[in-house]
Amino acid sequence: MVYEEPRCSPGGDRFMLIEFGDELTLELNFFSQSLARATLEQKITGVIETAPCFSSLLLHYEPDDVSFFDLQREMLRLAESISEAGDVEVDSRLLYFPAVYLDPWTAAAMAEYREKINPAKDPDPEFITELNGLDNVNQFVRVHSGTEYWCAALGFWPGTPFLMPLDPRCKLTAPKYNPPRTFTPRGTIGMGGGSTAIYPVDGPGGYQIFARTPIPIWDAEQRLPEFADQLWLLQPTDRIKFIPCSVQEFEEIERKVEEGSYTMNITGYQKVSLNRYKIWADGLDLSSRF
Repeated sequence: MVYEEPRCSPGGDRFMLIEFGDELTLELNFFSQSLARATLEQKITGVIETAPCFSSLLLHYEPDDVSFFDLQREMLRLAESISEAGDVEVDSRLLYFPAVYLDPWTAAAMAEYREKINPAKDPDPEFITELNGLDNVNQFVRVHSGTEYWCAALGFWPGTPFLMPLDPRCKLTAPKYNPPRTFTPRGTIGMGGGSTAIYPVDGPGGYQIFARTPIPIWDAEQRLPEFADQLWLLQPTDRIKFIPCSVQEFEEIERKVEEGSYTMNITGYQKVSLNRYKIWADGLDLSSRF
């Protein structure tokens, strides 16, 4: 549901959590991103940093400069002014990510999990396919790769994107592992709940996994020009399109990334309108999948 008024609660003595609803929708994330941007543009007293998420916004503030209740009053006023503004537009760039679906690396991580932790665990692509009523894993690949993904938030590890499908016909869901894996290769693409994410480094993980991209989203060595100013690639409001590729293509791109010669396929910033998106989405036949 969408709350009639944003709900503000303390997140410790220096943070405020503002929740707009409990749904995973583009509309709520647009509102979160817009309020975060307006907070910084208006230079709200005491606010140090904003962290928008799917349907909430976390504020880091200095309590010596503003009290919780004064900040709450100011944020509710600002939220109301955004709601009354009508259509919301945000700047968004589009990045194309080659990805090997049903790849050997995530298959090896799944096999290790079944060998060491849970022998009864079905392979993740088959599990997602069955859970979402798809015909087979090939249809799952078509559905998952058939849409652009909206970067709603960054978190967990710095630079990790949490993505939602923009085409409502491509909405999928899957529970997280219990217990989690001990190893996931960097670049792995996985799903938990209704969110898709990319693992920036090797490490443990709990998302259902099914693909891998050679495009780095975190690079401490800053080998490519996209990392010149920061160690992570993506920002909230970015869009990602996964392009199925072969293992051979993956390895060639990976080689170019390592040597610093790879050119990323990125479309510059464009205006994305919430109203125009809703008109487009409302005209789709949601019973039709790829």
